[in-house]
Amino acid sequence: MPSAGHASTHRALGISADYARARKLKPHREATRVVVIGRAADDGKRIRLTPPAAAAWHRMRDAAARDGIVLLPLSGFRSVARQTKIIRRKLAAGQAIADILRLVAAPGYSEHHTGRAIDIGSPGHLDLDEHFARTVAFRWLRRRAGEFGFHLSYPRNNPHGIGYEPWHWCWREKG
Repeated sequence: MPSAGHASTHRALGISADYARARKLKPHREATRVVVIGRAADDGKRIRLTPPAAAAWHRMRDAAARDGIVLLPLSGFRSVARQTKIIRRKLAAGQAIADILRLVAAPGYSEHHTGRAIDIGSPGHLDLDEHFARTVAFRWLRRRAGEFGFHLSYPRNNPHGIGYEPWHWCWREKG
């Protein structure tokens, strides 16, 4: 159940009150401690993850490099406020909320809030689109990301009604 603040934000954005139930999504708490892992390869913004996720990212990135694969960070921690701004910007551009929610989780429900999710690109592929699935970087991630605690959050036909996101990987603590 989202907090009262999320519920009012959802109403203001036109997000259905049964969003979480219908999408089989649970709310995610915002990380309270994040560290910078580098700059986004596309826009140069600082990318932050929780310390354990950051350590796992560095291990995974380095292992990929040893295999001749370059993994580039594109996005990491995102606050609930930032998620809200993203949706508002898309609404202002004329996009329908139903279309927006196919690729953007509602505020309070994005894995990016946890500081454990990272969007990944590769040289020559910095766009967040399905074409990333055709890269050697994606094939490497499919084979090896689990060794470092990362999983693909939104595969094709996922139960959350979120489009296929081959670039979006989330780290899970073991145990």
